[in-house]
Amino acid sequence: MGVKVRKPKGHTSWCVVIDHDGQRKTKAVGSREAAERVRREIEARLALGGAGPVETPKPPLPTLATYAQGWLTNVEIERKPSTAGFYSQYLRLYVLPKFAGSELDRIERDDVKRFISDLRARGLAKNTIRLAVTTLRAVLSAALEDKVIEHNPAQGLGRFVKSEKAARESSSLKPKEVERLLQAAADWLSLRDYALILTAIRAGLREGELAGLKWGDIQFGESDDDPDRYMLVQRNYDRRWSRTMLTPKSRKARRVDMSRELRRVLLQLRDERLVTAFAEGKPDISEELVFPSDAGTPIEMNNFTARVFKPVLTKAGLRKIRFHDLRHTFGSLLIQTGASLAYVRDQMGHSSIQVTVDIYGHLIPSANISFVDRLDTLTSPQQSAIQPQQRIRRESDGSTQVLGNVWLGGRDSNPDTQIQSLQSYH
Repeated sequence: MGVKVRKPKGHTSWCVVIDHDGQRKTKAVGSREAAERVRREIEARLALGGAGPVETPKPPLPTLATYAQGWLTNVEIERKPSTAGFYSQYLRLYVLPKFAGSELDRIERDDVKRFISDLRARGLAKNTIRLAVTTLRAVLSAALEDKVIEHNPAQGLGRFVKSEKAARESSSLKPKEVERLLQAAADWLSLRDYALILTAIRAGLREGELAGLKWGDIQFGESDDDPDRYMLVQRNYDRRWSRTMLTPKSRKARRVDMSRELRRVLLQLRDERLVTAFAEGKPDISEELVFPSDAGTPIEMNNFTARVFKPVLTKAGLRKIRFHDLRHTFGSLLIQTGASLAYVRDQMGHSSIQVTVDIYGHLIPSANISFVDRLDTLTSPQQSAIQPQQRIRRESDGSTQVLGNVWLGGRDSNPDTQIQSLQSYH
């Protein structure tokens, strides 16, 4: 016989485990203090000669605040700091002010609906309300998995707070606007600041990825004509929550090809840094950041935006955009040059090609009525002085020869009908 307090692996709640008369029962309680209290009560009953099957007294369930504290600890261990920070913020601002003292099994579906109504009455954006409900639902889902509660009252209420955001469409600069921005940056900024803006436009790195880029991540190749020139994006600086280097958003490194112009500018920046480094007695700069702050720490992109990027937009006479829109500019221009969606996905580090399609699909060249117009070109008879099928009497044997459509041009030996069709079109 024995009564023990344990926290099974993967559980948020502490449990009471009872072995008595060959029976074993486990009951999720909540906090460790509550579980110890229940253990003492059971041991006292058994010491007084309790016989038969052991019925564990139903302990008071933990409050949402108590349970959420343990749950958040697990999130901080298992998930990225940005995820844990998001949950922590929404718990503090929205969920706990409403449900902190509520026992988990006392939270009903109507309570969650009233919670949504209260947030609406405060004039909060729909997306903010949605994320607040998402946070509450995540806590209660963990409690359901721990068998602390029997159902999740927040499940399925997303339809009440569904965001009415339009389809994802990026804001980006047009080629002429990019020229004006780069010209203003070259005229007004230091080489490092100019190179940072150029890298955002020509490589599409996220802000945290720019802050985490090191010289050792760049393969310059032998010359401008060497195709083996790229950046290995393998770090993302989390300035908001942990202020540490994390993996990129997709959780894996990616190779981003480097244009000739970007290669030349970064080589110039590297050579300047090498001169200074040698003077400082540092022969190796491979572990140094490409775009550090003046103190040598990862650059704070919000400060860079306010101090450098917005003023240079004004100098260039351009509309106000976010620095992140330079990433969208890269993707948009890449699509318009004819790059495949798969290539754009890989260069930008999207989790799936669907994300690429959602953001940039509307920019695919000729993604409009011209598609059906091409059907006319491919399949309709052509009106010309030379008829599509012109019969010529062969004098030698009196037979009739049928000439193919002259606009098709010569065919090669490739039997693939789709390729032949494309060749015919061109």
